Amino acid sequence: MTAAMTPRGETNRRATAAAGALSRGWRGLVPALAGVALLAGCAVTPAGAPLPPGPAPTPAPTPVTAPAPTRTDTPPTARGAAMAFVSVIRAMEPAVERECVQRRRAPINCDFQFVVDDRPGMEPNAFQTLDRNGRPVIGFTLSLIAATRNTDELAFVVGHEASHHILNHIDQKSGAATAGAVILSGIAAASGADPASIRAAQQMGAQFGARYYSKEWELEADYLGAIVALNAGYDPVRGAQFFARIPDPGDKILGSHPSRAQRQARVAQAVADVASGAAR
Repeated sequence: MTAAMTPRGETNRRATAAAGALSRGWRGLVPALAGVALLAGCAVTPAGAPLPPGPAPTPAPTPVTAPAPTRTDTPPTARGAAMAFVSVIRAMEPAVERECVQRRRAPINCDFQFVVDDRPGMEPNAFQTLDRNGRPVIGFTLSLIAATRNTDELAFVVGHEASHHILNHIDQKSGAATAGAVILSGIAAASGADPASIRAAQQMGAQFGARYYSKEWELEADYLGAIVALNAGYDPVRGAQFFARIPDPGDKILGSHPSRAQRQARVAQAVADVASGAAR
């Protein structure tokens, strides 16, 4: 673990605050970073109601093959969804911090902070970003919490967003954007373009560079996120059913997210790899 991990009591306090906000009608949460900029967001627009908490998962790593669902997903009360969120955060915070320390590829901070964006009218979304000190932040809009139907879905979302940080995707995205900007603006300059056209090419190159690898980054986060959730005692295959309720982006060349089928296949592959011993 990093030197300054979040105390468990503080985690519980934040989670209880979240439950209070949700049970008051999805309004009014107060963690320190509500409203933080969405730098590495995974925006989604699922349809459907929230779901009641499932059985409390075991926080310790217990890799197992994902069982067939035996529970029925039914719409819960706001309090039911709030308590599901609380139980998942309590289990997943130590799990993602442990996985981060074991798997990180660079000397990154593994002291995760979890926040809820309680601004009214926000679309269902989860995001991963860094605060000014480089501490990883995972955020959720209230509407996303309401849209999930079980704790497996919530845990998978947490694992996915944490994996973006563990895999250092923010730095990779910045580097890809810079490379794209340099290459395209250089081509424009070499062809005799005027300054305005060069600036436009630079902006276009940055956008292209950031998007070029974004699908693969999402699939990488799906794969590792599934393993993180599985190791924490959740069923990521069941959790990935969340994708079935969001618009399918298809296979657009410059789309920011992979197709639904690609994502569910990557999750299934992760579970199979753990079962076979090819991954841990």
